This record gives sequence, structure tokens and C-alpha cells, in this order.
Amino acid sequence: MWGSYRKKHKCKSGNAKYRRDGNRGLARLTVRAKPGNPSRGLLDAGGVVFPCALGRGGISSRKREGDGATPLGAMRLRSGYFRADQTAARHARLKMTPIDGGLGWCDRPDDRNYNRPVRLPYRGSHEDMHRADRLYDVCIVLDWNIVPRQRGRGSAIFFHLARPGFTPTQGCVAVTARVMARLLPRLSSRTVLEVKR
Repeated sequence: MWGSYRKKHKCKSGNAKYRRDGNRGLARLTVRAKPGNPSRGLLDAGGVVFPCALGRGGISSRKREGDGATPLGAMRLRSGYFRADQTAARHARLKMTPIDGGLGWCDRPDDRNYNRPVRLPYRGSHEDMHRADRLYDVCIVLDWNIVPRQRGRGSAIFFHLARPGFTPTQGCVAVTARVMARLLPRLSSRTVLEVKR
């Protein structure tokens, strides 16, 4: 999917900068809320701007578990997951792990595995990463509340695929599958996603 996408979908003249440095990695992705709509955003990737979905709680400097807000600040891309039965991640620079039906992500603040991947079945509250809605066909983990972890500071803050119409996320940043396919070959563990106001 990733290699064929670039051949089939040529960048328009307004995206000349992207064509020139297409083989280089992106150091930074900058996200801002769209004026008048706090749960919709604009993602700037090396001068090319794409629409994105943000949390239902808008952008917050006081992120808390369950508030639906996208955290304000700079977050490094750590690694990613993908649904091997739906897509491929051959050209990714990030470490990408296939998602199977036994992968979950703990979201219970008082659990010892809070904000960590867990194997299912799991007794504590968790998110199922093998989603029927395909939002996690490609899912990149952002380093929000990972090291160190703080109880209740927020979990499962990802960069993933958007729902139709860019409906709000639970605090993540989400883009279309086409945009993700375009960006993924240029993302690495050195890339920082910065959410600004």
C-alpha cells in the first residue's frame, strides 16, 4: 500500500517542497486546532497542511484520564502498530508491530500496567487494539505519560486513522488513511508531534 500510493497519487504543484525532500524524514509535525472548531485540527508536515481530528475535549494543558482532550505539548513518536490483515508497513522507519486479537492497552489509572500494552483477556479496564472500525489499521504511539507515568494523566494517546468526517477522538490526533500512507515513510523515532494552541 505505502509504496504504490506514492506512485499513484502525484503531489500537486503546491506541494513542490514535499516532492523535493520526499526521501528525507520529518523532524516535526505541528498540530493546531481549526479556528472555531476545537475538535478539528490542521497538521503541518514540512510545510504541507492536512486536516486532522482532535479530542472531543479540544486541546488541554491539563490532560486527565477520560476528559477526551488532546494534550498540549511536544510528543516524540515512539513506535507503531498496524493491522497486517488490512494494510502493510513495509516502508516505515518506525518500529511497527502487527496487531492481533490479543493486543490491548490498559487505561485504568490504578493498574500497574496503566498506559501500557497488555495481552487479552485482561481483567483491568483496557482498550482493544484490534478494532472493527479500522481506526488502528495504522496506530503510532506518542510518548505522552509513558516515562515517567503519572496516575490519571492520560493513556493511549496515539496518532491514528480518522473516522469519516473527522469526528472527534478520545484525545488522539487522527488523519485519513491516504495522509497516513503519505507520511509514514517519513516518520521516525526522531519525529516530534507538537500540539499547539
